[in-house]
Amino acid sequence: MHIFRFWGSGGPRLGLDIDGRRFDLSAVSAQFQDLGTWLALSKPIDAVREALPECQQFPAPDSMALLPPIDSQEVWASGVTYLRSKVARMEESKDSADIYDLVYGAERPELFFKALPSRVAGHGMPIRIRRDSNWNVPEPELVLVLSSRGEIVGFTIGNDMSSRSIEGENPLYLPQAKIYEGSCAVGPVIELNDGDARARTIRITIDRDAQCVFEGEISTLQMRRKPEELAGWLFRELRFPTGAFLFTGTGIVPPGSFSLIPGDTVSIRIDGIGTLTNPVT
Repeated sequence: MHIFRFWGSGGPRLGLDIDGRRFDLSAVSAQFQDLGTWLALSKPIDAVREALPECQQFPAPDSMALLPPIDSQEVWASGVTYLRSKVARMEESKDSADIYDLVYGAERPELFFKALPSRVAGHGMPIRIRRDSNWNVPEPELVLVLSSRGEIVGFTIGNDMSSRSIEGENPLYLPQAKIYEGSCAVGPVIELNDGDARARTIRITIDRDAQCVFEGEISTLQMRRKPEELAGWLFRELRFPTGAFLFTGTGIVPPGSFSLIPGDTVSIRIDGIGTLTNPVT
């Protein structure tokens, strides 16, 4: 089952996709009026299951505009959770390479703020590269959708756009390398957590002038940290009354000679969720 947001009569609404059949979940109950209200419930997944018999009375419109599956949630991100990411960060940061080696093996993970919901692009919406960076790459990631209590309610796809030249110059420039207009995309839907901690394959392709110029894939089995561990650290000293989104890190890194340019198209696919595609501007 998948949760999605769409533009309906009166504004944004929540929908439920069951094997390709789409229903207007917001029509069932006020507890599904928006994502934040739903994620604030004590048991969001149980609430959806209990609503199943009734929601099938409310089919979603045949033609509707999908919205980014986020409304009031902060977006946070994890860094250096894959060995490939550690090696790449060490290669680009010659003067501070040891920092990434230490954080990869440390008990405490690297967590950083990524975006407010107003800065998040959805499927088909443009993402951006910084004008003051000459080395820019996408970072395809599995994203945890967390309830207000820190429970992993679902999963979606994320693109954590990064300015490698800026972070490589100095790790303290991480916020500028990671946080700017158009640097974050999520979607297209949220897959509900069914309790199966299966491995997932993350795939990325980058097209330029109708030609694939980069592709790669990795399994989440290669993550050093478990999703529950990352969520637990995020919620240690922070409250998220309407839930939160947490990127889990990337293990796919293009070669140092590659950089995105305007006109590229980035597509990220994760088993069970779908494909997130964004043009680069």
